[in-house]
Amino acid sequence: MENLGAILKEASTDFSKVIKCSIFIRDMDDFVKINEIYGKYFSKNAPARETIEVSKLPKNGNIEISCIASVH
Repeated sequence: MENLGAILKEASTDFSKVIKCSIFIRDMDDFVKINEIYGKYFSKNAPARETIEVSKLPKNGNIEISCIASVH
């Protein structure tokens, strides 16, 4: 989430302008912990979200998050 925040800042926007997030996780049992951390960044008007369990992520990561945000 900190990496996403840095990317959003570089694009002159922030988490309040995020429209949609996609979360890919290797183990759905991690969902509760991920959701807790995720929620700290979207306390009001959370964007649309999808969470998908996958068998493998690049560099053997456990989670990958992408987002679409408005820059206006």
